[in-house]
Amino acid sequence: MSKVWKNVAATLGLVAVSVVASATTVHVMKNGTPSGRASSEVSGTEATLSASDYGFQNAALSVGQRPIGSAPDLTPAAEASVKAVVHIKVQKEQRVEQQQMMDPFEFFFGGDPRNSSRRSQPVVGYGSGVIISNDGYIMTNNHVVDGGDEIKVTLNDNRTFKAKLVGADSGSDIALLKIEGSDFPTIPFGNSDNLRLGEWVLAVGNPFNLTSTVTAGIVSAKSRSTASAGDQLEVSAFIQTDAAVNPGNSGGALVNASGELVGINTMIYSQTGNYAGYSFAVPINIAAKVVSDIKKYGTVQRGVLGVVGSEVTSELVQKEGLKVNEGFYVADFAEISAALAAGIEKGDVITAIAGHKISSFGQLQEQLSRFRPGDKIDVQVNRKGADKTFKVTLRNMEGGSSIIKQTSTLDARLGATLRPLEADARRSYGLSYGLVVESLRSGALKNAGIREGFILLTANDNPLRSISDLNKSISPVKGKTARRTTSILILRGFYPQSGDVVTYTVEL
Repeated sequence: MSKVWKNVAATLGLVAVSVVASATTVHVMKNGTPSGRASSEVSGTEATLSASDYGFQNAALSVGQRPIGSAPDLTPAAEASVKAVVHIKVQKEQRVEQQQMMDPFEFFFGGDPRNSSRRSQPVVGYGSGVIISNDGYIMTNNHVVDGGDEIKVTLNDNRTFKAKLVGADSGSDIALLKIEGSDFPTIPFGNSDNLRLGEWVLAVGNPFNLTSTVTAGIVSAKSRSTASAGDQLEVSAFIQTDAAVNPGNSGGALVNASGELVGINTMIYSQTGNYAGYSFAVPINIAAKVVSDIKKYGTVQRGVLGVVGSEVTSELVQKEGLKVNEGFYVADFAEISAALAAGIEKGDVITAIAGHKISSFGQLQEQLSRFRPGDKIDVQVNRKGADKTFKVTLRNMEGGSSIIKQTSTLDARLGATLRPLEADARRSYGLSYGLVVESLRSGALKNAGIREGFILLTANDNPLRSISDLNKSISPVKGKTARRTTSILILRGFYPQSGDVVTYTVEL
C-alpha cells in the first residue's frame, strides 16, 4: 500500500454539513475512534426511493423479501451482486527525482548543482466499483480514481472498457464513472436508513486483485463518526460492519440480504493496513445523492444549515443547564446562517431534522447531506425545555439559496481538480475566498511544482472566488516560445501546513 489514511476527520465547527493515495488502498484509520430529495419543501414523511429517483436506469429488485429475525440465505444476493461489481485499474504518471553523476562542466557553466533530474514513471492502482445504471454509470470511491490519467474497468464476464470520469467529490469520497454500452447488470438501490444493528450484509469487491470476492458480516453500528482532526472527509455517518474489507475493496458494494445496494465500502480500521475487524461504508442514501448531483449539475449540492456547536454531553448538560441529554448544541452561527434567519438561537439543542431524531453529529450530517440549497426542512429544537419547530430554507456554500451549477470547466491543460474553500475553512484561515487543489494529474500545475492541498488565492493578481475566475485569468496574458504562443499564469497561494505564501509561474 503506497498510502493509508491514519485518521479520518469530522468537523464540529461550521455545520455546512451535507454531505487519495494509490487506488490500491482502502482508507485506514490508526488509533482513531472507531438523498436526494430535491423538492422545495421536505417533511419528515418517509418515501420509497429507487435509483430512478436519482436519474439512473436501474433494474427492479428480484431477489426477494428481506428476512429478519433469522440467518438468511445469502447466496441469491451474492450471485446477483457480483455481476454488477467491477474491477477498476487506474494508471497515472508520477514524477520522481533521479540522481545522476556530476558533470563538472554543467556545474561551473550553469548546470544544476544538485545533479538530479525529474522524470515520469507510470503508477498503477486497483479498486472496485458498482454499476448502478444499465447504460454504464459506475459508482466508486474518489480515492480509487483520484489523479488517474487512464481508467479501465473489467466486468465480471471479463469484458474490459475504458472509463470516463464524470465527476468526483472528495468530501464524501464518492466518484462517478461512465462506460459506453447498454444492458449492463446493475444492483438496485436499497434504503440505508432501514438497516438494523445485527443485520446481515455482504461486502463485494476485488481485494488484493482477487476479482468477484464476497465476504459477509453484520451491521455493527450506524451513523458512525470516525472523528479525528486533520482529514478532509465531510462524511461522519458511516455504516460500520465486520464484513472483511481489504486493499482493493475500495469502491465496492455493501449489499443487504435482499441484494440491495446499501453502501459503498470505503475504509477500514487497522493497525497494519489490512482488515482487523472493522470496516466502514458510505451509506447509499448519501452516495446516491452525490452521484445524482454530479450527473445533473456537475458538482455536489450541499444544503448548509450554518451552525457551530457540538454534540450534547453530560458535561455540557451541567455547564449550560440543558433540559435534554441528546442532540446538537448550537453555540454560534456562520456569517450567513439559514438557521439564524429561521429563528434558531444560541443555546438551542437540535433534536430532529425533517422528522429524524438527532442524537449525534454524524446523524445531523447524515440528514442534512440529503438536501440541496433552497430545500425547506423542519428543524426541531429544545429551548430551555420547550420543543420548538422551525422551517429552515437551506443555503448553498456561498450563502445563497439557489442551486450552484458548474458553469465552467477548469482548463484541462492545468491537470487538476479544484474546489472553492468552504465557509468554515475560510473563517479559520481569515480569508474571504480561495480555491483548494484537491488532486493533480499530468498537467501544467504539477509541472510547475504545485502540490495537492495548495490553496490558490490569486491568478495574475486577480482574486480566485470560483473556477470561472481562474479560467478568465488564463487567456489575457500571453508569452511566446520558439514554437508557440503560451498562456502565463502567476499563481499565488499557500500551503496550510506551513502558512508560507508561495508564488508559482505556470506555462500553458
